[in-house]
Amino acid sequence: MEKTNRNDLCWCGSNEKYKQCHEEIDQILHSWQKKGFDIPSRSIIKTRTQIEGIKKSGQLTKMILDMLEERIIPGINTLQIDSWVFKYTIDHGGFPAPLNYRGFPRSVCTSINQVICHGIPDETIINEGDIINIDVTTILNGFYADASRMYYAGNVSPQADTLVKCAHECMNLGIKQVKPYTSLQNIGYVIEQYASTQGYSVVKDYGGHGIGLQFHEEPFVGHYADSCEKGYILAPGMVFTIEPMINAGSSECTLLADRWTTITKDGSLSAQWEHTILVTPEGFEILTA
Repeated sequence: MEKTNRNDLCWCGSNEKYKQCHEEIDQILHSWQKKGFDIPSRSIIKTRTQIEGIKKSGQLTKMILDMLEERIIPGINTLQIDSWVFKYTIDHGGFPAPLNYRGFPRSVCTSINQVICHGIPDETIINEGDIINIDVTTILNGFYADASRMYYAGNVSPQADTLVKCAHECMNLGIKQVKPYTSLQNIGYVIEQYASTQGYSVVKDYGGHGIGLQFHEEPFVGHYADSCEKGYILAPGMVFTIEPMINAGSSECTLLADRWTTITKDGSLSAQWEHTILVTPEGFEILTA
């Protein structure tokens, strides 16, 4: 950790003296580092100004997901969803982060039934009884926020409904683990524990991620129990997503030829929910709620 004199301006850009700003936080993190834990680099600790920008992006992301609530019905295709997301985002001064990201061709991810994540909108028709995850990431004034929800197309089966509700509870349980100076690994532990008690599995190939100034930042947020003895310590000012992907069958997945769409290997249903989370001095704040 880089040394800063107490009376210098804080490294975070707050224009306050270091001793009045981040000195105490840095001292606590350094004590955890001496015990063998990993600690976040200063580059991923967000300033107050950056947090305000991410919050505004998060609220636009929420508005987009809200806008879709009444529109996801049997008979539409996923390309229509993409069009709605693109227009709403642009009309509100933002830009859809997925569009052209590493070659992704659309503005949103639409993952139906056995699709775990990164489904590409196309002419696929949504049928009665389908469950669909819609994953929205927004750039607003240079700040990123990311969230996803599950939607029902008409009446779904009891099995699908139970899975979707379990995935939602997994996310909520993970969020409740977010506290400063605790281990990031606690999130994955409670998610996998709960999912397994309900008879479901947690996808391990994908996870949450830091966000705010870029689409994907450190750290990686696993949604399963990590066997490593030491953990990664959370600190106030960190912003990341929690987005567990829960499968009705095996956790194994298959990447399709488009190099994006990922499906369950056994063809079972999958469900996912996601929020962007800020670590606060007292606990957490959901920036996309």
